[in-house]
This record gives sequence, structure tokens and C-alpha cells, in this order.
Amino acid sequence: MEAIFERVSVRTYLDIEVDDQSLEQILRAGMQAPSAVNQRPWEFYIVTRKEVRTALSQCSPYAGPVAKAPVAIVAVARKTHVEVPEMVPMDMSCCVENMLLEAARLHLGSVWISVAPVADRMAKAKAALHLPDDQEVFAILPIGYPMGEARQRDRFDAARIHRVD
Repeated sequence: MEAIFERVSVRTYLDIEVDDQSLEQILRAGMQAPSAVNQRPWEFYIVTRKEVRTALSQCSPYAGPVAKAPVAIVAVARKTHVEVPEMVPMDMSCCVENMLLEAARLHLGSVWISVAPVADRMAKAKAALHLPDDQEVFAILPIGYPMGEARQRDRFDAARIHRVD
């Protein structure tokens, strides 16, 4: 539970490589996400090549951190072998949130760079990775050791809680 209350969006990173064990742990967390009828539509691309990270950073006006991070994980949704396609966005969202929480637990920084469902962002990211037709980019997570320290704000708002007795 601590990671939930410590996770912040990190957009600047130290120039320190992220070890493979940490990346695997983040990916394991993502793959533990709940999924409709256990369809697990996800595929992942670990991107360390600077030119590819730079291309990915240009797929959205908000993707600049991708070029600055030592590594990015691109969460991709399969369009084939999916039993309930309408649930893919929810499956992918659970997966990405798990990955962000695990990165925080490992004292790594990350931020959710939304790609889907914006068609031009998806096309640019797909082209940067040379993905096959049956895969679509959902989100990009730049990952690295945070530059500086950010504190999470308390977002609890009792006014948004409604009881139905």
C-alpha cells in the first residue's frame, strides 16, 4: 500500500541505467494485473536505444520525458487472440498502473504517457517501433532514477463520497 501513497509522476531522470532485474520486476507487476476472461492482451517493448526513445518522445506533446529517461517500457495491446476487445483498455490500464506502482516501490520514477486512444499518437508510436498490424501502442512509461524529490499531494476529497443506505 505504501507505493500507492508515494507514487508521483516523474518527468526528469538521473543519467543512471536501470538494471534488468528492476525492469523484470516492473513487468511482472504489470502481468499480475486483472484481465477480463484472463485475456491478458499486453505485450511490452523495452526501449533503451536513444534514437527510438527520441522518436517515441515525438508521438505526443506530453511525451518529452521518454527521450530523457534511460529506458522506456512501451505497453502494447494485441488486437488478435482477444476474447473481449471492449475490455482491452481496462485490462491495459490495470497493467500500466501496476507497473507504475512497482516502479515507485523500487524507488524508480515514471510517468504514464498516454498514447491510446488518440489515433495520430498511436500511429507515430507504432511507426517508431515498427510494430506488426495486430499490435497497438497503449502507453509509454519512461523509467529512471528521479532527479530531485517530489512529494505526493493528498488527493482525498470527502465531498466525492456518496452513501446509498
